[in-house]
Amino acid sequence: MKRLLLAAAVLVVCTAVLRAQDAAPKTVSAGYVEREFRMDVPDSFPNGLDVLEVYVNTPGKHPLALLTHGTSDKPEERLQLTPWAQLPQAIWFARRGYVALVIIRRGYGTSGGKQDGTVGGCRAGGSFEEAGEAAAADLRNAVAYAEKNLPEVDTSTVISAGVSTGGFTQVALAAKPPTGLKAAIDFAGGRGGNGKGDLCDQGGLLSAYKSFGKHARTPMLWIYAENDKWFPPPFAGKFQAAFESAGGVDQFVLAPPDGDDGHHLYGHVAAWSDTVDTFLRAQKLLFYDPPIAGPKPPDVIVPAALHERGVDAFKNFLILGPHKAFAMNSAGVWGYAVGQFTQALADQHALENCNKGVRGGPACAIVARGATK
Repeated sequence: MKRLLLAAAVLVVCTAVLRAQDAAPKTVSAGYVEREFRMDVPDSFPNGLDVLEVYVNTPGKHPLALLTHGTSDKPEERLQLTPWAQLPQAIWFARRGYVALVIIRRGYGTSGGKQDGTVGGCRAGGSFEEAGEAAAADLRNAVAYAEKNLPEVDTSTVISAGVSTGGFTQVALAAKPPTGLKAAIDFAGGRGGNGKGDLCDQGGLLSAYKSFGKHARTPMLWIYAENDKWFPPPFAGKFQAAFESAGGVDQFVLAPPDGDDGHHLYGHVAAWSDTVDTFLRAQKLLFYDPPIAGPKPPDVIVPAALHERGVDAFKNFLILGPHKAFAMNSAGVWGYAVGQFTQALADQHALENCNKGVRGGPACAIVARGATK
């Protein structure tokens, strides 16, 4: 899974907001609670799982939405994952009534334990089925943790979603669902791709899909884009055929091309919002319909050099998670990075994104930062 980055720019500095790490929940605008904490689950020593919790602070218990990530082909990026990168997706589910938990699985980012890819798949002697099961175990353990430790959560209604290897994890989860799982959403799911239309072990992967399909009866939504470079439509079709041939239940959606590589469709919430709304509504799993308003950005002066798209990007940047940076030049070219592992990486990636659009004009500079939230 690649970094969630957008292109953007400015010449002001914003005040950093407060991050909640293993602390009391912080209520942000429109009554949203955002809290990062450590989840102590089996085999996650010494750090536990790095988890972000997001919900609207209304009375009573809320159904649970689990969200999880993909796997970069770069080892250093696998160690730089942070749950804040999925804050936009978490807010989407919170707006519809859920407590959203973004789960960084074992061995990724700062979560303890061994990565699921070490027990099966391209780089290990085990099977893809074992890799999927190892990842799904983290989600099942998250449900058990929420049942005991999060009084705001009603685990009798659970949905789950993930992208890439996290999407494949949904298939494994549906085959051995925790009590309360009502639906699972697979964005561009798979394992063993190289981004060039190749799979390291197509037969082994299809065998895993078929094995999971023998037991998976939880309603599923699978979403792939036409221009997915990691698991293009021919592969996605084979995954579905193997899964359904053994009895698996899914609704398959082939979305229009998205950006340069549709594998990153999950990062563009507006591109899948209507599709997922329709699916959840059909399952009677929308609890605020229409959804409540999202968080409002803080009252910060927008740099005058920004044009309309840049103004919208800057306001969006203000509500997103740490570590983050916004860069621009005097001509109004802009770029930003959010949900990064460190502030230095946020600065670096924001400048890279901004300078891509300069084309001989003035160089970009960092104009806004948010080291914490």
